[in-house]
Amino acid sequence: MELMSLKLSVVVPCYNEADNVDKLHDEMLPVMEALVAGKFTEASAIESVELLLVDDGSKDGTYDALRGRFANVNRSWLTIQILQHASNRGLGAALRTGFEAADGDIVITTDSDGTYRFEEIPKLLACLVWPASIVTASPYHPNGGVMNVPGYRLFLSRGSSFLYRILVDWKVHCYTALFRVYRCEVIKSMPFESNGFLAGTELMVNAMLQGYQVVEYPTILHSRQNGVSKAKIMRTIRAHLKFQGEILLRRLGIRSNQLHSQPQVSEVRA
Repeated sequence: MELMSLKLSVVVPCYNEADNVDKLHDEMLPVMEALVAGKFTEASAIESVELLLVDDGSKDGTYDALRGRFANVNRSWLTIQILQHASNRGLGAALRTGFEAADGDIVITTDSDGTYRFEEIPKLLACLVWPASIVTASPYHPNGGVMNVPGYRLFLSRGSSFLYRILVDWKVHCYTALFRVYRCEVIKSMPFESNGFLAGTELMVNAMLQGYQVVEYPTILHSRQNGVSKAKIMRTIRAHLKFQGEILLRRLGIRSNQLHSQPQVSEVRA
């Protein structure tokens, strides 16, 4: 990472994650404090942090649990916003709410359940070296891995990522991780329509098709320790297939336009 003082925004969507709030508090804050203190030489440029906790209409007391653990946290380098949707609107909508409130130079998104370890954040940040604009966690990279993750989740994620590799960029192994770093101009300029689990993939693919460079951080994807996954499998599969069809049409359109724009050379005979 470039050596300059930067503000970091951390966006954490939460839906029915009351059982994980203590874990989020106890494991996230020490990492942020050490990061600002410069204890991680690989990512020592962070001067301040804003933590954006987005409760997406939870019904299990997540919002009250977040307020109970985070509302009274007082650190000179840290600001915390606890945002709430009146009803459940989906992961994409929660990300959009967090992005609209974020004003950091760099934005991290992460799962609230710690399936990607919060202690990996400094190493994730260290991969954000120009000209890269996005760093994505990659358990499917040859140097990554998975640990005790349910087979249905791997089937969905691996299968989707394989198709995106064919359609977009074969060098990127994982397209579905939420654990990422973005330069602020990416989240402020790149639209994404999905309110569901497709959102992170849609945002990254749209950015890639606009020329933004993505690098991967090989890491381990763990199974969640508390609660259950909120992904609706068939709905998510349909969303990915629909988006992949749109990418294919977009690609074919680009190639068609390039073909028609080629100069026509006529043969002139004396």
